[in-house]
Amino acid sequence: MNSQKYTLTIGWLYPNLMSTYGDRGNVITIQRRSQWRGFDVTIVPLDQAATAEDIKSVDIIVGGGAQDRQQELVMRDLQGAKAEAMREKLDNGTPGVFTCGSPQLLGHYYEPSVGKRIEGLGILDLVSVHPGENTKRCIGNLVIEVTAKKLARDLEEMIGMKPYLVGFENHGGRTQLGKTEALGKVVYGLGNNGEDGTEGAFYQNAIATYSHGPLLPKNPFVADWLIQTALRLKYQQPIQLTPLIDDLEMKAREAMLKRLKLDVATQQVQVTV
Repeated sequence: MNSQKYTLTIGWLYPNLMSTYGDRGNVITIQRRSQWRGFDVTIVPLDQAATAEDIKSVDIIVGGGAQDRQQELVMRDLQGAKAEAMREKLDNGTPGVFTCGSPQLLGHYYEPSVGKRIEGLGILDLVSVHPGENTKRCIGNLVIEVTAKKLARDLEEMIGMKPYLVGFENHGGRTQLGKTEALGKVVYGLGNNGEDGTEGAFYQNAIATYSHGPLLPKNPFVADWLIQTALRLKYQQPIQLTPLIDDLEMKAREAMLKRLKLDVATQQVQVTV
């Protein structure tokens, strides 16, 4: 099929409330990498003015981080038919990337350091709790090995090697997974809770992570996986993306990995590889 016939609609979750740490870069990366291949892209803000039908119309969903107050506002709005539409999309395999505050909203609940528990959508079997205002935040560079079976297999097929993700975490909440599969295991950093070595979550085709940076510019092959997965689901065809030249992005990843290995050696940080 001619690539010009492909169209993608990106649903951006509450862009005015949930873009705390530059996660709009994930939206831009998906948009640009699609357009460079000749695809037509539409971005739909899934905010207070959006309807359940708007949610049902998108091919990829992107959600960013937020402060506790903003998360509460989002959850007040994301109820009823809109919540059911979100659940239906993710249950049926719509791909997405959800960072920091967004995975907490997709879980059962988030308990902030101050204030009432914020109930989530319960799509992901996880809970997040902030241990208290005097608790040290999880901040710093983050590297994970992707262990979610389907995603790890797909990414290794795309890039020809075991997939590692580079990012930056900044969160106070600690996440504990239930039956939901972890996105990966921590190689460098703290991850979900700084204790069990897990990072993020993966459900159907939805990626949940604490990795900012934002994530996709640092790991462009993940953006391609989201695009390819969305197109295959939409057109029901075995679509293969035309490769792009990612020399600069890959050199940046290599430089960061090299730097962190040096940091590990000098700071004697325990790293699992």
